[in-house]
Amino acid sequence: MSYEYLALLAAACWAVGSLMSANASTHLGSFAFTRWRMLSASLMLWILTIIGGGWHSLGADNLWLLALSGVIGIFIGDTSLFAAMNRLGPRRAGVLFASHSLFSLVLAYLFLGETLWGWTLLGSAMLVSGVMTAVFFGKRKSEQHVWEANSGKLHTGVALGLLSALCQAVSTLMLKPLMATDIDAIAASAMRMTSAFVPHFLLLLLGVKVARAYRPMTKKVFALVVGNAALSMVLGMTLILLALRHGNAGMVAILSSVSPVLVLPLLWLVYKRSPALGAWLGAIMTVCGTMLILKH
Repeated sequence: MSYEYLALLAAACWAVGSLMSANASTHLGSFAFTRWRMLSASLMLWILTIIGGGWHSLGADNLWLLALSGVIGIFIGDTSLFAAMNRLGPRRAGVLFASHSLFSLVLAYLFLGETLWGWTLLGSAMLVSGVMTAVFFGKRKSEQHVWEANSGKLHTGVALGLLSALCQAVSTLMLKPLMATDIDAIAASAMRMTSAFVPHFLLLLLGVKVARAYRPMTKKVFALVVGNAALSMVLGMTLILLALRHGNAGMVAILSSVSPVLVLPLLWLVYKRSPALGAWLGAIMTVCGTMLILKH
């Protein structure tokens, strides 16, 4: 499968996972939720790595890079994203996180020399603009679902959303050269996930207040956490690493940023009504931009 479709599949995993995480993250708090999520994903990834023998591809020369990428992209990035989601809701947090594609483009140009030209550049611009339009203008004024709630200071939520996007872009850029080697993608994901989980667990052991769960874990919340970990982190992030192996970092980031648009039809199921006009317009732009990229 080409890297374009791998990135789009990863976006689909993140879209479904983000809605599964909304209630669980609010119940546990962003720190506790991401800690349980990382633990679940780490166990699943290491089981797959051991069964598949991918651990043989891990070496001392790449462990530190995977660990650093995990701390930046998952420990800081994911925690910031769910903290933003708790304050702004998944729709608003989604449009901020989608800016990681722009950060990735700039960083890939500066550090990897990657450039986009012609129809591919036009398609990328349409895709990113469509994502922003669909998510930013995708809500009707009458919609008051809990996922649209705005709790906490707005500027704090915006800052956390942008931080999560920047961390995602930096961690992706770090992994691009490494994925050009013969390292196993599942083993790499397992190492990144474990490296992100360790500082989370240390914060809990040290008794840091923000690391404590808001409410006790329940069976329903645990099921949502495990399901989100399997979709977003085990499958989604492994697909992204496979996409990075075959495509440039900027393009992978752009295609994977369509996840907020893919969330819209899922929100439709919740609201029992079609998305707003802005959502349709943005979705059409996103589809057209994606088609241009895939064609050229």
